[in-house]
Amino acid sequence: MKAAEIARTSEAVLRALRRKTRHGRGNYTCITRRAPTPGPNGPERQDYNFGMPHQPRASFKSPRFAQPATFMRLPHVEDPRGLDVAIVGVPFDGGTSYRPGARLGPREIRAQSSLIRQYSYFQRVAPFDRLNVADVGDIDAPPINIEKCFDVVKSQVGAIAEAGARPIVIGGDHSVSLPILRALAGRHGPLALVQFDAHIDTWDEYFGGKYFHGTPFRRAIEEGLVDGKRFVQVGIRGPMYSEEDFDFHRQHGITVVDIDQVKEKGVAWTVDRIHAVASGPAYVTFDIDAVDPAFAPGTGTPEVGGLSSHEAQRLVRGLAGLSLVGGDIVEVAPPFDGPGQITALLAANIMFELLCVMAGGAART
Repeated sequence: MKAAEIARTSEAVLRALRRKTRHGRGNYTCITRRAPTPGPNGPERQDYNFGMPHQPRASFKSPRFAQPATFMRLPHVEDPRGLDVAIVGVPFDGGTSYRPGARLGPREIRAQSSLIRQYSYFQRVAPFDRLNVADVGDIDAPPINIEKCFDVVKSQVGAIAEAGARPIVIGGDHSVSLPILRALAGRHGPLALVQFDAHIDTWDEYFGGKYFHGTPFRRAIEEGLVDGKRFVQVGIRGPMYSEEDFDFHRQHGITVVDIDQVKEKGVAWTVDRIHAVASGPAYVTFDIDAVDPAFAPGTGTPEVGGLSSHEAQRLVRGLAGLSLVGGDIVEVAPPFDGPGQITALLAANIMFELLCVMAGGAART
């Protein structure tokens, strides 16, 4: 092909891509031309960098501790149209049964995310080069009425999904997973579920109420949002009320990988179990109390003997290859965090690992 023909073809591709690249009400050209490659008879080809319109702030131009906090210093947008992934907060903790404070989680997790760099060495992926990601802010969930909160969360997460974006939600307590599942199951059908947690969260009620952070996944199965045979819980531990707590699991085929199995059989074995169970469209929920309070003290119902922060990262990396339609990180309670905000810092890094998985990162366990 002659140089003139190459140039005409390149310009045609460029025009087509410009027409297709749209976000919200504005047009964004996200293609940059590199210098032509010299050859013996002049320029032979031109290289293009197919980037995404939304990128974190450049840390060599804006200090990491400057500007209003968004997740990883991404742009804040209100319209999810054109996004591949939408970061959204749900500052609600009206479903807690012990220590409140998770309503402050979204703000602190965003603040701690400012240190995270844009490339994952372990997953071999730069997610913002593959996905158009932005922080769409918080859902204004009514703080004193759990059912009204659920209605608002379902509606707004549903709008994100309808726009074609996958939500990564920052909680908030674990009760907020239920309206998220309602929104996503309405679009994708019954979902597989991967739950990292110290607690089963499949109890029936609390003080006569059907909705709190210990019941969301029982309700999800009862409502047909989650397929129990495609539901796996990882890291379960701590005292229970009785053996009857697991009757619901046996009835619906829920898989439990308890903390002793994770520790004794290893991360790779656990990842294999997850992949064996969570087929089809899947949602991942990460309760920070899955991690030992030595690494994550800032939570409402801490349980000793949990995952290390490193194990948590490796387990989330191991989700690569699942058909994820969304995910959340919940139960970070900043008032109980340790020096250096280590719980919120870990949660922010778990979110980054999940984002890399969604970008198609390599599984490295």
